[in-house]
Amino acid sequence: MNVNVQKPKLLPLNMTCTSQDCGNGLHCYHLTQKMKLQGNDGNCRYCGANLVDWHRTRKCNVNDLDYTFKSLNTELWRHSYWHIEIDEKAIKYAKKLGRTKLAERIKKRIESSVGNPANAWDGRQTPREGNPIYYAQHATAICCRKCIEQWHGISRNLPLTIKQIDYFTELINRYLLIRLPDLKD
Repeated sequence: MNVNVQKPKLLPLNMTCTSQDCGNGLHCYHLTQKMKLQGNDGNCRYCGANLVDWHRTRKCNVNDLDYTFKSLNTELWRHSYWHIEIDEKAIKYAKKLGRTKLAERIKKRIESSVGNPANAWDGRQTPREGNPIYYAQHATAICCRKCIEQWHGISRNLPLTIKQIDYFTELINRYLLIRLPDLKD
């Protein structure tokens, strides 16, 4: 008997990058101007928790990605992109390209969306769904220059170097290996 069961349509996330659930260990590290001036870099903007070794995540060490991924998961916004169901359009896109071609697209996406210094559109250049790379960018804090500066310690006022683009490409590739393990080459 063939029964077509449709998956429920994904609802938009009812949160923003400044949302938090501190009671459940999911914080927000986006700084206010006042926090920056007070030197509170790295603390949760709501409860003050300091759970991340920022010096360590900002080294951008490809050999320390387990720690970086663990740390990213302490922020509600990032955590949601590690656990939300990837939409069907994004999965079809990934399957159509395969792992190798998708990896090529990752590098191009980083260069085009966040490779240059921040501009007036910073924070709005990465959609929430429709492409697995978007999920990965949000999950790994490579979605905008503000997030890159906070998590990876790279000034939003400078273009990314080839070495930084390669690091971010690897970060996204590893995310996709975890989230889409059955993707063919």
